Amino acid sequence: MSLRRRQRLGKYRIECRLSDSDFATVYRAHDTIEGIDVALKLPHAALVDRATLAAFRKEARTAARLDHPNILTIKTAEEIDGHFVIVTPLGVEDLGTRMQRRMSATTALDLAEQLLQGLAEAHEQKVIHLDVKPQNAILFPRGRLRLADFGIARVALRTLVGSGSGTVGYIAPEQALGQPSMRSDVFSAGLVIWQLMTKQLPKWPFDWPHPGVARARREFGDDLAAVCRRATEVREHRRFADAGRMLVAFERARTRSGL
Repeated sequence: MSLRRRQRLGKYRIECRLSDSDFATVYRAHDTIEGIDVALKLPHAALVDRATLAAFRKEARTAARLDHPNILTIKTAEEIDGHFVIVTPLGVEDLGTRMQRRMSATTALDLAEQLLQGLAEAHEQKVIHLDVKPQNAILFPRGRLRLADFGIARVALRTLVGSGSGTVGYIAPEQALGQPSMRSDVFSAGLVIWQLMTKQLPKWPFDWPHPGVARARREFGDDLAAVCRRATEVREHRRFADAGRMLVAFERARTRSGL
């Protein structure tokens, strides 16, 4: 059921619908108590049962310990007026929308580096994201990127797999087989960064060279292209072990590129 503009949901007043996915609808809403606008994510009712709600609460508590400028915090995750609602700060747009417009090489690398910084912090805390993609990277004023849906992604993907839905474009091969690890997040991040640099998304079987390799080398240099190549190796043992190690390699390659 869609919510209408100006409909009330607890203390929140619906302003407009922002997006729809297989799993949830996201609304812009006004918090009438705090006086601020927020994002409300409402999982589709048909996909939410008692076990899923319990899993959401557990994962939300896990995500709450991730305190980093490049990770989107969950303000609350609870039932409101018969709807399960995940409340987060409201961004300007997601990375997928931003990538539809021109951006400089420096901007692309700034966004890529912030994505890796948020993911590296999560991996340091032993938290795997499992759904790194442009739509889960939310942009805020002054160029701040925050990676969203930590914890929530784990439940969402499990629920969608059970329903036969879900997008697999950024999922590592071993994750699709039910054996994810931090290296799976590295793979997904590598695809996002490659898309940032080249405007092209590699597809299965992910053979090298990826589409757009000439552009990547010309505009960003061989070293940054090599970082993405290693991150997106089909055989997971050939990838970076976690996002922290990938971040170190990325920063070194960026320094050598002069960008």
